[in-house]
Amino acid sequence: MDWLINLFTANSIAHAVLILGLTIAVGLLLGRIKFGSVSLGITWVLFVGIVLSHFGLGIDSEICHFVKEFGLILFVYSIGLQVGPGFFSSLKEGGLTLNSLAVLIILLGCVTCYGIHLLTGEELTTMIGVLSGAVTNTPGLGAAQQTITDSMASSAFAAETTNRLASAYAVAYPLGVVGIILVMLLVRYFFRIKLDREKVLSERSNAPKTIRIDLKVSNKGIIGKRIEEIAQLTRSKFVVSRMIRDNKQLIAAGDTELREGDILRVVISNRDVELIQSLVGESIQIDDKEWQTSASHLEKRRILVTKSGINGKHIGDLHIRESYNVTITRVVRAGIELVATYDLRLQMGDVVVVVGRKNDLDQVAAILGNSVHRLDHPNLLPIFIGIFLGVLLGSIPIMFPGVPLPVKLGLAGGPLIVAILMARYGPNYKLVTFTTNSANMMIREIGISLFLAAVGLGAGEGFVSAIMDGGYWWILYGAAITMLPLLIVGIIARTACKLDYFSIMGLMAGAMTDPPALAYANSVSSNDRSAVAYATVYPLTMFLRIFTAQILALIALS
Repeated sequence: MDWLINLFTANSIAHAVLILGLTIAVGLLLGRIKFGSVSLGITWVLFVGIVLSHFGLGIDSEICHFVKEFGLILFVYSIGLQVGPGFFSSLKEGGLTLNSLAVLIILLGCVTCYGIHLLTGEELTTMIGVLSGAVTNTPGLGAAQQTITDSMASSAFAAETTNRLASAYAVAYPLGVVGIILVMLLVRYFFRIKLDREKVLSERSNAPKTIRIDLKVSNKGIIGKRIEEIAQLTRSKFVVSRMIRDNKQLIAAGDTELREGDILRVVISNRDVELIQSLVGESIQIDDKEWQTSASHLEKRRILVTKSGINGKHIGDLHIRESYNVTITRVVRAGIELVATYDLRLQMGDVVVVVGRKNDLDQVAAILGNSVHRLDHPNLLPIFIGIFLGVLLGSIPIMFPGVPLPVKLGLAGGPLIVAILMARYGPNYKLVTFTTNSANMMIREIGISLFLAAVGLGAGEGFVSAIMDGGYWWILYGAAITMLPLLIVGIIARTACKLDYFSIMGLMAGAMTDPPALAYANSVSSNDRSAVAYATVYPLTMFLRIFTAQILALIALS
């Protein structure tokens, strides 16, 4: 039995892997526990690591540090790949209001954190840990720890500081999750919100989405004009998927001349409906079954883009409509429907909705790939190139006026930014950055599990003594950091910005980068408004959480 005792006690690679596996496995099992509709989920890995480390089952500090940083890189890089395609568009139009409110939540949280430091005399480095736990943001914790480690000459003192920071994070985190949901309930109670009435309000919202409408050409001014001329007049993005003329269904092209009485099926953003309707003619209701009659000989099909040669090409460059008499009407990317305009670039993994005759659709499917098996093969090269570039970018020192030490994006910020840029612009340069949702989630969950396990195993030795030495105040500090900014911005969002309650809940969950809070919002919401708001603010919020944590760490060290 000596070998078994040595395995659990000796300082070896096998021991480190064994303890990491045990920490993560037990943490994931405990993560299935729910208190009502709230679960701490994967955060249990952190607490299990703290308990094991407290009782002497820790791992070598160098191994622990490597595992923590590598796990963080995997986590933030997978997030960047997922949100990258929609990151910049989320900052425009309706997303501008939501992102402005999310930025305000972040700034108020930092001000509250610094204010508590000034009022109580609590070390600012410790308050950064409380802040990261209160806003449930693990990458911010990692960024702050790395900044402290890089900036301190004494590695022993840096380890002590980062462990205390992790302890503060662990103490503040549970109430951070609960506090977000509590604020959602307070806002609902304060404004006496009725969910049924709120559903009607949210459905009237002018949030951009792709819809289909049927229009009958009746405006004398456009009769005889080509469809492409109508697009130039309106400057709106739309696609005429097909048309009915003389009781026959036809595929419409850009040079198709309109006649009075033509019926057009138009795919367009809901924001442009009134404009195109006023120009073309009245909206009519035609049942989908009528469009799909066998007499039409036209079919609608969803085709998966799986050929790497198509990646990054404009739809117009493929000449699908001219060569095969097939219309691409919509492109579904990461669950979002886009109008298939000629200047839209296709990406690996896109689902294109096409209309045409069966034989023509078969040829288009062969061109685009439409092979699910091809997507099963992971594209590892862009991932490791991106990690390499992300670490380089994160290591560049950047000087800001008034900040005594240079700021680095670090091992959290650098890979996150590179992943966002590669996911957004990689296809423009024929770089395949697509990963399936399951593959992306696997990388993300492995990364965050390794990070939380390493943080817990590193912080557990002094966790209890930190609590007894006044750390119980961290719970109160964390509650203030969690709830005060959310309450203030919740009131502003409702009164000044007139946002519906479902969007406010998604805003709060996204600004705190908190999936459990989003899960609660989705269970209350009768539509996808909460999820849309969460996704809209999440990318910018994640970046700012990492950046502000580093700034506060540098201020603390100055």
